Amino acid sequence: MKAAYDLRFTNRLILVPSIEANAYSKAEDERGLGAGLGNIEAGLRLRYELHRKFAPYVGYVWERAFAGTADRSRDEGNPVNERRFVAGVRMWW
Repeated sequence: MKAAYDLRFTNRLILVPSIEANAYSKAEDERGLGAGLGNIEAGLRLRYELHRKFAPYVGYVWERAFAGTADRSRDEGNPVNERRFVAGVRMWW
């Protein structure tokens, strides 16, 4: 499940908070996933629409694994919490 909302500071400058949750009905060892709530990701992206179809953005994302997915991540030596800065361009036509 994913949700996001555009908060407009001006007609071109937009802050987009978002949250995403992933749940799995069964464990998949090949993909490192456990059954149940797998992870939650929350983030903020600030974009500037140069044109309606072209908007560069910068942002920050926080992600946390839970239950079996977190256990598998720990077993592989990977962190359960992850934070990262993102940058990119939103385009469509």
